[in-house]
Amino acid sequence: MRARAPASTANLGPGFDTLALALSLYVDVEVVSADRLVVRSTGEGAELPADASHLAARVALEVVGHDRLAITVSSEIPVGRGLGSSAALAVATAAACGARDPLGVGVAVDGHPENAAASVAGGLVAATMVRGVPRVTSLDLDRGLAFVVLVPERPLPTARARRVLPTEVPMADATFNLGRLAMLVAGLGDRRRLSHEATEDRLHQDYRSALFPEAPMALSRLATAGARATCWSGAGPSILGICDIEDAEGVRARGEAILKEAGVSGQALLLEADRVGLTTERTLGLH
Repeated sequence: MRARAPASTANLGPGFDTLALALSLYVDVEVVSADRLVVRSTGEGAELPADASHLAARVALEVVGHDRLAITVSSEIPVGRGLGSSAALAVATAAACGARDPLGVGVAVDGHPENAAASVAGGLVAATMVRGVPRVTSLDLDRGLAFVVLVPERPLPTARARRVLPTEVPMADATFNLGRLAMLVAGLGDRRRLSHEATEDRLHQDYRSALFPEAPMALSRLATAGARATCWSGAGPSILGICDIEDAEGVRARGEAILKEAGVSGQALLLEADRVGLTTERTLGLH
């Protein structure tokens, strides 16, 4: 079986661990029967050990129950950059192994539901856990929006990015984020209503800036370059600019310059929303 899943950008400013959007970068996974475990990987993440420690191998073993498998992974999604690479790989591998609930597998791997939900459902989603079960709601997304992502070469592991967050936040900050989240959902559904203020946040972005000090400058300059709104992509260090389609290429070009001015090696990507999500194609199958 073959399966494909898109990358995702999560949080989107105020939507911490709740809101995510599927993007047009993909991971493809093929799983077939074999005499022993074989892991092949190309593209992003190809430098990771191709053995039983590989995330695809661990997911496949959990789903199938044995390791007599040949697993082939081809990925466009940068690892450790806040683009949901682990969730996408987990759901694609689970689907390629014939899992009944690839979303549940992805949530178990990631520890929170929004990235896996976007990779499975596509588009813009809100996701949460209800009595231990992931609940996903697809939201309206204006077709006139495009997305510029500044992707630094340096990784930022999600676990490290979470360690800098406080365990408690003031009531005023929680209320601030709820208000901004309402603005953001409305603006993503109708870009005419989307403003820079909609992606303001008090729960995670400022705390994480110590791990990527160039982030505030990049956010501000992307907005000046023409992005309607800007925010961290997931736990970072990638930075997201939400743009009108007609302005997006100019914002992307300016994004390349912003990285250079900051002395940060990386790339500026112009991406579309993926509106399909997880797809599968049957091959020789497993036995």
